[in-house]
Amino acid sequence: MLDILPQDGDIHEIRLARAPVNAMDTALVDALREAVRNAPANGARGIVLSGAQGMFSAGVDVPALIQRDRAGVRAFWEAFFAMCGAVAASPVPTVAAITGHSPAGGAVLSLFCDYRVMAHGVYKIGLNEVQVGLSVPEPIQYAMRRIVGPYRAERLLTAGALVDAEQAHAIGLVDELATVEQVVTRAVLWLGDLLKLPSKAMLRTRAIARADLVAMWGDTTGLLDPGFLDDFFAEETQAVLHALVARLKAPKA
Repeated sequence: MLDILPQDGDIHEIRLARAPVNAMDTALVDALREAVRNAPANGARGIVLSGAQGMFSAGVDVPALIQRDRAGVRAFWEAFFAMCGAVAASPVPTVAAITGHSPAGGAVLSLFCDYRVMAHGVYKIGLNEVQVGLSVPEPIQYAMRRIVGPYRAERLLTAGALVDAEQAHAIGLVDELATVEQVVTRAVLWLGDLLKLPSKAMLRTRAIARADLVAMWGDTTGLLDPGFLDDFFAEETQAVLHALVARLKAPKA
């Protein structure tokens, strides 16, 4: 489900490894939250989050989620928020090595990292929740606005847009592009350069720069809006989600 791989120096790569598309279920988000929280105690001075070549993460495991009742759905989203909060509040820098497609939950995860390196070419990224019938909660919209600005975030989120890697780079949704084979390497190199700086000064400045994010996401208790759960179980949303699952399960031509 997760591979923990040592990289140069004190950098730990945490690789999503839930075949076939790194879809996020409760077990994966819990494991990732704990891995991020435990990494500094295990000697990490920096973290790279990666996925499989061609697919960073397909987002939430919708087929599993729609089988849950309201309490189960709430528990999943609370776990998902806690995972994002762990990345947001990490005391060591984090880089998203976006090794391929990264829709929905995969894109959300990357928003909380310090830096984003994405594979260029055919790969797409974005918060396409609206396209599958889900609203985007304010705390996630806030994280998006921090990266691309208010107006650009409004346009992307309201349309549920997925953009290719080059466009994502042009609008600042990702910081750097690399070949799919070199994404992790570039992420490690960027992080390595950061860690060469005087540690106390860098970490103190980083903490100040991210204080607004940590203020919202440092403790995710109660952060999930009950209205989001109401929306999830609304007739329209359930119809769209079930249609999506039917398409996913249909035999390939």
